[in-house]
Amino acid sequence: LTYDDIQLVPKFSNVSSRTNVDLSCKISKNYELAVPLVASCMDTVCGYDMLVSMNKMGGVGCLHRFMPIEEQARTISKFRKEQWGALSMAAIGVGEEGKKRAIALASVGTHILVIDVAHGHHENVINMIKWCKESLPVKVDIIAGNIATSQAAVDLQEAGVDGLRVGIGGGSLCTTRIQTGFGIPNVTCLEDILSVSEVPVMADGGIRTSGDISKALAIGADCVMLGSLLAGTQEAPGKIIEKNGSLYKRYRGSASLETKTVHGQAERNVEGESTIIPFKGGVKFILSGLIDGIKSACSYAGANSLDEYYPEYVRVTNAGLTEGKPHLL
Repeated sequence: LTYDDIQLVPKFSNVSSRTNVDLSCKISKNYELAVPLVASCMDTVCGYDMLVSMNKMGGVGCLHRFMPIEEQARTISKFRKEQWGALSMAAIGVGEEGKKRAIALASVGTHILVIDVAHGHHENVINMIKWCKESLPVKVDIIAGNIATSQAAVDLQEAGVDGLRVGIGGGSLCTTRIQTGFGIPNVTCLEDILSVSEVPVMADGGIRTSGDISKALAIGADCVMLGSLLAGTQEAPGKIIEKNGSLYKRYRGSASLETKTVHGQAERNVEGESTIIPFKGGVKFILSGLIDGIKSACSYAGANSLDEYYPEYVRVTNAGLTEGKPHLL
């Protein structure tokens, strides 16, 4: 099952006002967010400006790793001095380069490191988790992924991970399921992992609306990572492009040929696409709409906070999916 296969069931509600709904949540063992929204660690989604805006709206941005180590560390350091006391999060890889990046980021006070690889249920990821826990100069929470099975969750938790990033092949520009045949639809994937999870779970991929976010949270995810919803905004990295009188920005998958070419990586194992999308303006407007949608969902579920948010779902047919959208237009 994936998000379009289900609809949430309304419950009795005594929520006095949607504006009063508490959306605070865990993102890792030791850190919380005011709202369950995380900007994806993609080079066309989260740079310095997105870090700042996500923090102001109560979420957090994950600074991408497609830059020199020194630049990434400087960016986090700058963010922590303008945004005093804000939660900081950045992506790392594995191996020796990943270790150097982790040390540099930990040294400037990064709170959470995300081990950002396509297949998180891997020996290299498990070894990286253990190394971070044993060797970093300061205590840092580690989120790892992406994973899609309960066994992966068990293995990463045994290695000491503080949070799980869940979802393979569901991103808007991801071609993993086409290229390899691997991947599990998002709802089934989340349910399997949440049956064994002992740390916060971040749903990543396939989220196109606030309704999809509400469904992911209903299944049991603690927060969601957003890519396409935040791409194309003023704060997303990249220049505004004018084409045929309209404005656009680039958006590309982390495993796309364009990303690999731009950052000098080997041009193989391509599992993503790149495109231009309409310019959306400031990200505050996007985030405000998403937050309003989640709060409304809590009202339909009779929940004054995400701690009380446990709606059931029903499966829907294609006809039900069509009925659920504006069908007069």
